[in-house]
Amino acid sequence: MDDKIKISVTGCCLVDRLYNNISFTDPEFLPYLSKRRGDGGLTPGQLVFKEEFEHFCGEKFSTVLNKITKGKEPDKVNLGGPGVVPLIHAKQMLESTVAECNFYGTGGNDHDGNYILSVLKQMKLPVENYHLSGKTTPSTIVLSDPNYDNGHGERIFINSIEAAWDFGPEKLDRGFFSSHVAVFGGTALVPKIHDNLNELLAKAKAAGSITVVNTVYDFRNEKSNPDKKWPLGKTDESYRYTDLLITDYEEALRLSGKESVVDAIKYFRVAGTGAAIITNGPKNVVGFSKEGTVFGEISDLDLPVSREISGELKKGFPGDTTGCGDNFAGGVIASLASQLQKGDDQVDLKEACALGIVSGGFSCFYIGGTYFEKYRGEKLELLMPYLKNYKKQIGI
Repeated sequence: MDDKIKISVTGCCLVDRLYNNISFTDPEFLPYLSKRRGDGGLTPGQLVFKEEFEHFCGEKFSTVLNKITKGKEPDKVNLGGPGVVPLIHAKQMLESTVAECNFYGTGGNDHDGNYILSVLKQMKLPVENYHLSGKTTPSTIVLSDPNYDNGHGERIFINSIEAAWDFGPEKLDRGFFSSHVAVFGGTALVPKIHDNLNELLAKAKAAGSITVVNTVYDFRNEKSNPDKKWPLGKTDESYRYTDLLITDYEEALRLSGKESVVDAIKYFRVAGTGAAIITNGPKNVVGFSKEGTVFGEISDLDLPVSREISGELKKGFPGDTTGCGDNFAGGVIASLASQLQKGDDQVDLKEACALGIVSGGFSCFYIGGTYFEKYRGEKLELLMPYLKNYKKQIGI
């Protein structure tokens, strides 16, 4: 393998405004809960577009937000998005290796867009492929209830796509497709990229890239066809060009159109996916990888969450679950790159998931998906003891 591993990511990049300790059972909150799929109401663990939510409730979003947050300011304003957050975490995990990390995305030429630009520079990421337009920067209001699901916590996302409507395949240059690892992260919130995934994944594969798709709740297709499975690109051909699919339980069921995770896994396998990982909050991570792929044969991947991290979270932490899935994906991508760097003939998917699982769990110790280090290598230093203990837990 070359001396320098190149990781390129395109997809969702936005500003998160996080409100912690919002009770989803508060009487003020209950009228805004969804009544049926795709109706624009709020559902724990899912995403809705701001415009659709306003149509659902017949009120301005600012009015509703003031009501359900009791008028408080956000607990945290942070860089978010399942495109950029995994890349930042991967970069933080790869500090001791030679890796080149690139992000391709867009924001508005406004306060939020310039905030994102400043964070990318702070993270030592190249900014020439982050494009600012005259439109508003994408953003998400994140409502977090840490007591939901018997204390495991859950979030609700109200998203504004804004400038991301205009970001398309023409923004992805030759450098993106010549990467060792090409990642498409949360593209359901970047519609022109999402709708062209077939061609983009095929192009990356033809150029020799290992392709990774990590998903986000696809409200656009949920709204359009609530009774049909979500498309990944124009057709299921996208799966044939996907070396690794990272998704959560709900998204796996909606992408496959199946009613159980077992059937979803079968669907992804038959559709041609090289490997798939399905997360499910505090429950086991499951999936598979095929023989003849970069990962080798694992017919039944089934890994628990970190016992040590779960135990510490039960003691109470001021963080939340925002960014768990994004950091999980970033950990998997970092391990993939690290193993390639070492020249391994095959990538150990269990090893990659181990770093993903402790990465996702560790993100519960702070608010928001992006961790701002006090010094270079801090996050890696903090996370390594958990990884060591987790590997003992699962026997690898």
